[in-house]
Amino acid sequence: MTEPVTSPGRDDRRLPAFAEELVGTLSVQSQYVLHGSIRDIHLVRHDKDPDEGGPETTYDDHHTLTEVLWNALWQEGYEALIRFDIADGFTVVVGPAAQEVRELLHGRDAAGPGRARRADTPVHLADAERTLRDIVTGWKQRGRQQKTPDGRPRTDPAPRQQPYRVALLIDYAARIPTDVTRLSDPERDFFLNCLKLAEDARPISSPGSGRLLFNPVIWLADGERDLPTWLVAGSERVRTIGIPLPDLGSRRRMAELLAEEHTAASASASEGEEDGGPVRLDKRQPLDEHDVDTFARATAGLTLRAMRESARMALDRGLSFAEMRDAVRVYQLGVKDNPWQADYIRKQIKKGEADLRARVKGQEKAVGKTLDILKRAALSLSGAQASHPGSRPRGVLFFAGPTGTGKTELAKSVAKLLFGTEDACLRFDMSEFSAPHSVDRLLGAPPGYVGYEAGGELTTAVRNDPFRVVLFDEIDKADKGVLDKFLQVLEDGRLTDGQGVTTYFSECVLIFTSNLGVRKRPGEGGRAPEGRVAEPGMPYHQLEEIILANVKEHFVEEIGRPELMNRLGGNVVVFDYIDAKVAAEIFDSQVGNIQRVLREEQGVHLRLSDEAHRALSAYCTADVDNGGRGIGMLLETHLINPLARALFDQERLAGTAVTVTGVRPAGDGTVALDLRVVHTGDTDPGPGGGR
Repeated sequence: MTEPVTSPGRDDRRLPAFAEELVGTLSVQSQYVLHGSIRDIHLVRHDKDPDEGGPETTYDDHHTLTEVLWNALWQEGYEALIRFDIADGFTVVVGPAAQEVRELLHGRDAAGPGRARRADTPVHLADAERTLRDIVTGWKQRGRQQKTPDGRPRTDPAPRQQPYRVALLIDYAARIPTDVTRLSDPERDFFLNCLKLAEDARPISSPGSGRLLFNPVIWLADGERDLPTWLVAGSERVRTIGIPLPDLGSRRRMAELLAEEHTAASASASEGEEDGGPVRLDKRQPLDEHDVDTFARATAGLTLRAMRESARMALDRGLSFAEMRDAVRVYQLGVKDNPWQADYIRKQIKKGEADLRARVKGQEKAVGKTLDILKRAALSLSGAQASHPGSRPRGVLFFAGPTGTGKTELAKSVAKLLFGTEDACLRFDMSEFSAPHSVDRLLGAPPGYVGYEAGGELTTAVRNDPFRVVLFDEIDKADKGVLDKFLQVLEDGRLTDGQGVTTYFSECVLIFTSNLGVRKRPGEGGRAPEGRVAEPGMPYHQLEEIILANVKEHFVEEIGRPELMNRLGGNVVVFDYIDAKVAAEIFDSQVGNIQRVLREEQGVHLRLSDEAHRALSAYCTADVDNGGRGIGMLLETHLINPLARALFDQERLAGTAVTVTGVRPAGDGTVALDLRVVHTGDTDPGPGGGR
């Protein structure tokens, strides 16, 4: 343990707020539940020793929660700090009366600060509760003459009459009950007796202080719900104190402290260069304030402990302090290589730009705007206009427009363009997330619910591979609770799942798709009096204006989420209706796909005569309201289904050449094809031509 620090109460806070609150209420509270960042380290401001010299009179240092609490309690006259957990039982941590308290806990044979019991001996909650009562009373009943373990009176000097002023930390409190919602009888009795103890406890005085203070029982839990609700809120004597994540000011103080440590380590490394020691890491003096600020801002949402570990990782990898942001990314994501910071992504975009335009037909303006957003992502310029960009996703796109115009296709193409494969596109059909509790599928169920151990589909997948495109298809069909989660992702670039594990989206490209604004949403009575608000053939700038206005109306007026629209900002990409020329290109492309599949899977070579091609194209592109998807559905009806009927009964398919010479409607409402089938070795007597 470190030496006690200056007591709290000055304008410049010396102790963290939670420690000041605890110490300030020891006269009225007998138990505390500390929850939140209990495993973090915390900054404490110390007074500098006058003998050290220098202009500064104070300095910061980081301490564990136990050290912070003890430094605060020591100032109030506490004589020992005790820890209890279900694995090791009772252990005396520190204090001027540590040895006497250890003997009171375990007898004369407990000479050292080791475990309170043998490792193979289980902790019985009933015994623990009795010891808790001794601690809370300061062993007041021990004022009488004590006995040795074999029952004989001790010949000690006159026993101490004054109760001991001690504090107890119950660590890993969440691990005491097997299931906090279904307590066993011993667990229920233990917590009930602790609640009664909170009410029965009385403050005691110490020899050096006139204040009457409780011997506090301090529960350490990750969250308030880790303990029975009736214990946490069942008594005025039990106080709940949250320990939040560090704010920007605390992170900046920590960054300055770590910068000094990094500089010292770098200087030490440079001294060893002449003797063949470690290579010097950072030769810059003095420290750049910009680097400190960048480090502090890059760690938004992280603990001070994570900052310290990131700094250690930077030293281990030979990174300068200016590169600390890279160390933070490695700490968060667990990966070293970052394609965004190399030339890889830029080369991919340059190489694949033409392919992207060719693959998504008839959407030059939408593809152009998408490429602009990807290029700024590759240059780390997304959100650069903000004073604090934070760890937002690399890129955010909202594809809006008529169905079947290539929105999903473009999203998959972006994944292949950036990361080399369509498998890098993680797709979620948001029509599956329209129920109120469907958000649990994305993030994981809360503790105590079915599927809690499995984690969330979204968070687990992104943790496994943080460099990917995440596609949320038909976002307007998602439940409002799901939309609320996207607010945090778009603003902070992270989500915490049901198990308390944080997932970072800072290296992802998020794409939302929707056909919002194309058709008027039903109003009162379920009617849509104005019908279609965006028509085929409409000038693109007019269509874009209408769709953007209706998308905004949906988020602001209909679902009451204007903040979501604000975060999407100028990233809405509007897709146009396809025209006749584009429809013909899509038709040819899809026919080519059918020919390729038949050739690769069945060994069948399919051709269309010019007449058949014209007839099929006329059928499939007569109405392009449903875009490329509509063309594909009509091709299934007019080509694939009748072709499958004709080929299914063929004895052999491999090596067969099939030519469609005519397309005609059948009497039963289906479509019939005129086919010429030639097997390997046969002579095709028909005329040439066709496709």
